[in-house]
Amino acid sequence: MIKLFVGLGNPGPGYEATRHNAGFWWVDALARQLQLRLSPEKSCQGLLARGQHQALPFWLLQPQTFMNLSGQSVGALARFYKIAPEEMLVVHDELDLAPGQAKLKLGGSHAGHNGLRDIHAQLGPNYWRLRLGVGHPGDKSEVVGWVLQKPSLDHRIAIEQAINRSLKAWPELLAGEMEKAMLVVHTSAPPRPKPPKPSPQPVQPAGPDATPT
Repeated sequence: MIKLFVGLGNPGPGYEATRHNAGFWWVDALARQLQLRLSPEKSCQGLLARGQHQALPFWLLQPQTFMNLSGQSVGALARFYKIAPEEMLVVHDELDLAPGQAKLKLGGSHAGHNGLRDIHAQLGPNYWRLRLGVGHPGDKSEVVGWVLQKPSLDHRIAIEQAINRSLKAWPELLAGEMEKAMLVVHTSAPPRPKPPKPSPQPVQPAGPDATPT
């Protein structure tokens, strides 16, 4: 089962709406859904909420260490509560997925993501990740500026849709039913229904003074 849900991002209002904070957005949405309040916790340098489901505790965490030191916060909490890496879900922005896409996976490389890199250094790679697509700027040299900028309105809406869809997998994640959770996360949003075609109108014969259109 997943005992620790971690959202990655940078603290402070200047970063709040940037692509790099997609993990924060996910944890905020889950906290609202569960009616939990994230509060400062010095021992893990983060915002923390504790919940319980069927007598089993779980935690929501947003590290406040800045992205490249996320592992210090996650590692401190995981070690204190004896949470194994495979009992953690880390939610983060993903350049290699388009906005609106989300993927759930266990383990793998950090792929240059500084938050994951620091968690790797603290706990190793064997933890679950929920990758929220934010798109790629198209040039590697523009990546830093891209993730620290606000997405366009269309991209933000698509990311929010992916967050809402993946949140539906929370019961399966908590229960450790990861294959079922993957099915929920990886299922595409249903297409928008097309508006009905207007009924053909009967053609009226043109009178002597009618103007052709």
